[in-house]
Amino acid sequence: MTSEAEAANELMRLARAITRANRLYHAEDAPEISDPEYDALVRRNAELEAQFPHLVRPDSPTNQVGHEIAASPLSKVTHEVRMMSLDNAFTPEEVGEFLARVRRFLALPEDAPVVVTAEDKIDGLSCSLRYEHGKLVRAATRGDGLVGEDVTPNVAHIADIPQELAGKVPAVFEVRGEVYMEKAAFHALNDHLMAEAKAQAEAKGEPFDPGKVRQFANPRNAAAGSLRQKDAGVTARRPLRFWAHGWGAASAVPGESQHEVIRRIASWGLPVSPDFRLCHSLDEMLAAYAAIRAARPGLAYEIDGVVYKVDRLDWQARLGFVAKAPRWGLAHKFPAERAETVLEAIDIQVGRTGKLTPVGRLRPVLVGGVTVTNVTLHNRDEIARLGVRPGDRVVLQRAGDVIPQVVDNLTRDEERPAYIFPDHCPECHSEAVAEEGEVDVRCTAGLICPAQRTERLKHFVSRAALDIEGLGEKTIDEFFALGWLESPADIFRLHQHRDELLTREGWKDKSVDNLLAAIESKRRPDAARLLFGLGIRHVGAVTARDLMKGLADIRLLPERAEQIYRYREENPQGEDEKPSPFAARMLAEIKRILQVRTDGIGPAVGYALADFFHEPHNRDVWADLLDPETGQVDPPPYVVETKDSEVAGQTVVFTGKLETMSRDEAKAQAERLGAKAAGSVSPKTDLVVAGPGAGSKLKKAAELGIRVIDEAEWAEIVNAAG
Repeated sequence: MTSEAEAANELMRLARAITRANRLYHAEDAPEISDPEYDALVRRNAELEAQFPHLVRPDSPTNQVGHEIAASPLSKVTHEVRMMSLDNAFTPEEVGEFLARVRRFLALPEDAPVVVTAEDKIDGLSCSLRYEHGKLVRAATRGDGLVGEDVTPNVAHIADIPQELAGKVPAVFEVRGEVYMEKAAFHALNDHLMAEAKAQAEAKGEPFDPGKVRQFANPRNAAAGSLRQKDAGVTARRPLRFWAHGWGAASAVPGESQHEVIRRIASWGLPVSPDFRLCHSLDEMLAAYAAIRAARPGLAYEIDGVVYKVDRLDWQARLGFVAKAPRWGLAHKFPAERAETVLEAIDIQVGRTGKLTPVGRLRPVLVGGVTVTNVTLHNRDEIARLGVRPGDRVVLQRAGDVIPQVVDNLTRDEERPAYIFPDHCPECHSEAVAEEGEVDVRCTAGLICPAQRTERLKHFVSRAALDIEGLGEKTIDEFFALGWLESPADIFRLHQHRDELLTREGWKDKSVDNLLAAIESKRRPDAARLLFGLGIRHVGAVTARDLMKGLADIRLLPERAEQIYRYREENPQGEDEKPSPFAARMLAEIKRILQVRTDGIGPAVGYALADFFHEPHNRDVWADLLDPETGQVDPPPYVVETKDSEVAGQTVVFTGKLETMSRDEAKAQAERLGAKAAGSVSPKTDLVVAGPGAGSKLKKAAELGIRVIDEAEWAEIVNAAG
């Protein structure tokens, strides 16, 4: 069971990972992970947000479509109608729930027929084609959904895209679809790039290194890289294709259903999916999915699922959209393909908390159109379960609901020595142990370990912690290698290296001054952010705020942590004592010492604080950072300002989709109004604020007779408080 603190931390990591994946995929055409792995991250993020709706972040990937294209050499285009993405399903049950949601939203009987279209989901680059009076005037990529890139000269070289539509067309009509590259063309392009690089090396009399040739990872990446060229002549030499699946801005829509408009688009001379069909029931939808999936291996192009859309356009209009996707559409993704390869080595990576994570280095293998070279082996128990050793032949799987993983070891019965998981850290050679009841092995050196130091420094400056603009991961690695950064306090001494920094590549007066100014602006940080930034185990962003509400002054924390440490040492669990009474007694004492009342603080948090501040090197880091005379930061007392309001002293629950604020903002508003924001509805709840999509909590509130208001009424309460 994931705790609230663990969820907040994981949501932070997921937001960072998904944003990075979006940037690499949509803006740079250089993805590091496959679509199924990306889907797994998004799916996990959605699960946590559903479980802990009050932890939804302002930068939640739920609200993101694509990625901004600020670094693109191409001109920007603002879409008149936003280009959305689709929600995903991975099981027949989820497809059935999609139909059920449509019926509930439209207030239809459970047995009412809902006709949907089904078509294969091609793996390409989204593109919008604007036609005025039948002539192509502009083509644009999706970008972040609101702003894309102008690729009009480039699409002129795609034979599937007519410059002028045939027949009678509306005055303005934006055709939307996918630019793609067929599999054979993709392999031929990579072969050409390799041959071209070899010829250039030979012409210069240099040795040829195939490993340094930049090739495309998959057909989608090749299509995106070929279309998003500043020089349209490069695009002209790449065999790109296109097919249409929808539309955006239109002066008139030529039909009353999805299938009517798609067939009209086809009549104008634009290709559409050859597998486009109508389905009149869930059984027909699943049959279409099965048929398209069976045909997949023989297709000339890559597909990764089936798209369903409610056919009636008046129903689409009523259903509308959620944050980034239409309620009337769904992508039913295919399960993973499997492949066999050789596990060539097992490397150990050390994370921010000292966790030793084994990573399998694989002989490169193509799985689902993506070349896979690495796979996480999770922990020593997973290695033992699989019995894997370097040299084993393994089965690799990528699925929509898991991160790439080894699912079978085909040579485990061969007589070779078992892999011995290290008992010392590979970075600093300190002892590595697993705490009682845990499977993860961790380095015991803490901040002395260089791997942990760099990762903790990156966490310290991250958005949810001190949020220091300009001090990114690469910069921290650079400064650490130079010996300028070894602890958080060193960040506030970087001004001493200004002259040296100006001599380094990529640094100019303005960028250096901006960085130093950003650092200076954080010398009086929010205490909860500072505490979270220290990276103490089990102390996430929410837990840090809860702790500071009790303590107010962060400087009291080491003393209180030492009290917990002494109490634990002096009051061990008796041999005949059951764990529950012992845990309850410890919890009561920890809350008394820390002066907190929230259920979010448990023994694990108290023990983590005790252990962190009992370590001498951690106390040294703390003193260097916060010493009253020599410390680098001076956080003011933590105060949650409250205002008189009609909800003062009440317990408020937010449920459903909030459209004008994030969950964190809503919780902060409640606190400022003197209310408590809870995560679940109970008899103690006084008020429920329900947004679109509210489900079981809204139902429970009705059963308990609890007052329910919408977001607009909540805004009136906030505004009335001044």
